[in-house]
Amino acid sequence: MNDTKLDTAAVFEKIFEVYREQFAVFVQAALIVFVPIALVQALAVSTDSIFLALVGGVLSFVGSFWFQGVVVEAVRDIQDGRRDLSVGDLFRSVQSVLGMLMLAGILAGLGITVGLVLLIVPGLILLTLWAVVIPVVVIERPGVIASFGRSSELVKGNAWRVFGVIVVLFLVLFLLNALLGAILSASDSFVGALITNIVSGVLIAPITGIAAAVVYLALRKLKGEAPVPAV
Repeated sequence: MNDTKLDTAAVFEKIFEVYREQFAVFVQAALIVFVPIALVQALAVSTDSIFLALVGGVLSFVGSFWFQGVVVEAVRDIQDGRRDLSVGDLFRSVQSVLGMLMLAGILAGLGITVGLVLLIVPGLILLTLWAVVIPVVVIERPGVIASFGRSSELVKGNAWRVFGVIVVLFLVLFLLNALLGAILSASDSFVGALITNIVSGVLIAPITGIAAAVVYLALRKLKGEAPVPAV
């Protein structure tokens, strides 16, 4: 086993390298997912419709996990320096594990929330140990429960560095969202809400999935595990 520690600077360099080089792919995938969601949510805002708000919430929940899975698959696909899968291929690949992704997300959210509410520290520990659950589900597909153990296994030995990546990533996303909100000055109008939701989905949403995939692949490499080829 390789005892080298996770290079957090290299992780962020890789995150933004992938974001820049694969931006066209992420934009296409984001538009497919977030335009319908943004339309429903914008209609809900402009009409004060509770029903549309609920529909928008459900679509956003499902779409967000599907998109994160697509981003993870895209990052895995370019490990060899070239892109083999089309956007359609990426969506089809993730479709078979979409249910597991959503369930894993729900369980992780509940566990982390309870930990944060009770003592804060347990929640932060779980947030760190489960940082690569989504890539594990998408790439290794061991099952929902086993994915949490596998994530913890990969993070072990680099927990503080993974936590550091999470903290910096949170700050970056917070600043980007604040900047985007200030630029767009979203209102309660249909057009304002629509533009804000689409732009946020296209520009910011890919970063979380890229970060999870990059950290996952880096941790695998540090533990001497072979790269996982695209399916």
